[in-house]
Amino acid sequence: MGTDRAGATTPDADARIADLPARLAVVRARVAAAATAADRSPQDVRILLASKTMPVEVVRAAVVAGADLLGENRVQELVAKAPALADLGPAVHVIGPLQSNKVNAALAWAACVQSVDTLDLARRLSSRCVATDRDLEVMVQVNVSGEPTKHGVAPADAVALATAVAALPRLRLTGLMTVGARSHDVALVRSGYRLLRELRDAVAGSGAPGTAGATELSMGMSGDIEAAVAEGSTLLRIGSAAFGPRAPLA
Repeated sequence: MGTDRAGATTPDADARIADLPARLAVVRARVAAAATAADRSPQDVRILLASKTMPVEVVRAAVVAGADLLGENRVQELVAKAPALADLGPAVHVIGPLQSNKVNAALAWAACVQSVDTLDLARRLSSRCVATDRDLEVMVQVNVSGEPTKHGVAPADAVALATAVAALPRLRLTGLMTVGARSHDVALVRSGYRLLRELRDAVAGSGAPGTAGATELSMGMSGDIEAAVAEGSTLLRIGSAAFGPRAPLA
């Protein structure tokens, strides 16, 4: 039995840890097969483990097993887990909505904020980075599906927002992020990812200051690895395929 950083018991932590190597091997094999099918190198697709709700001992085990990139949806979880992971040196990204009043807490630990969807948030991040003399990688989140439950700027406004973000001091725009359509229709999911790729190409090819390096496409999760890789994903956010079903939120 384990505990999370909030003290909640996690009876299945040992089982999750035991299953991790096999689960990670399956994920890597899926990525490799999808990349090969798309005429891409598997080395061009990175895996970020989305550790939402996972107790810190499970996340540590994942890092020991080779996961060097983590993502947290909630700042409170990031702040709770990051100190206990710092000795292992993983990079941690914010991949969920970031409220303005949590910018300081997030920047204490985050290497990247993938969920920038307004210029106001970007300006707050930039201001804080200037004040603390640091640089920050950011991505612009785009709602390619148009689903009202999803966060992100509308596709029609994505290029303008991305170029404005890229011009802000101490921010380094690395690419675009999206959450795919919630659908079993693979063609629909792929069309959203294709749109993000086209928007990324427009941003990176715009010639605007700070956009030339914005080549990342953070798209694809456990259920749609193959569709995302086929459409050019460079960064997959994997949760349940690596960790098993989510634990209840504390």
